[in-house]
Amino acid sequence: MVVKVVLLGTAAGGGFPQWNCACALCAAARDGRLPSRTQECAAVTGNGRDWWLLNASPDLRTQLAATRALWPGPGPRDTPLRGVLLTDAEADHVTGLAELRGAPDLKIYAAPPVRAALAPARAALDRYAPWEWADSLAAGGFVLAGGLVVTAHQTGVKVPKFVPDRTSTTPGPWVTAYRVEDLATGGVLVYAPCVGAWSPVLDGLCAEADCVLLDGTFFAADEMGTAVRSGAGQAAMGHLPVTGPRGSLAALARHPGARRIYTHLNNTNPLLDPASPARARVAEYGAEILPDGAELVL
Repeated sequence: MVVKVVLLGTAAGGGFPQWNCACALCAAARDGRLPSRTQECAAVTGNGRDWWLLNASPDLRTQLAATRALWPGPGPRDTPLRGVLLTDAEADHVTGLAELRGAPDLKIYAAPPVRAALAPARAALDRYAPWEWADSLAAGGFVLAGGLVVTAHQTGVKVPKFVPDRTSTTPGPWVTAYRVEDLATGGVLVYAPCVGAWSPVLDGLCAEADCVLLDGTFFAADEMGTAVRSGAGQAAMGHLPVTGPRGSLAALARHPGARRIYTHLNNTNPLLDPASPARARVAEYGAEILPDGAELVL
């Protein structure tokens, strides 16, 4: 077997179109001129039987129903899902855990600050069926059922808005990327849907990867103000823009050996339009924008 990845959702928080946004892109999606997208989430397997979710979006029920490989069976309550790897504690990455309540024996990996922030939710979910909550940053990484070995790497320090006393919270590994390697073939996936700034760590991960799923939230640093309202910006939101002198597109160009795919696209991002100059520019650099439901094989 080889590593298989399904892009269950590829939009940022709120999805596309976003329910309360009337920007030009959202209007085009409502009119059917652009394809809609659910909120970012992926699934990975090393053997085709044991599947692991990469984040758990609010749209998870719809995403699972649309993906045959993740359907339950053969028994009435059997499921191929073995657990979830959380990159952070943001609402659009953890809310879907509630959809999995009652499923026994799931294992959830997350960094220590994320597990602490989710303590109330963990207690509530465990009343339906106890889950194992593991440290994603444990020394040496961890091995998943299906023959995948995983390590987590810090990519940001953004603290979710729901965390009390955010300004006094000690900075820590609030946001991580995952390096997923198939022990049998050596294929490597890097999954980094939230990146605050490019770093030598990301360069090292991309240099080893066969495929990189990277944060593409904003195409440009001033995008929110241009598309939605004056004074709205991306800098405070903890996402590295695609373009600009320190953007991710130029950094990815240093790693032509990897398949490079942007995910977590905000509803204001012109990359959502296949006919846009932005999409053409990204394609010139060898990066891709794929639809929900796309399958990748490493």
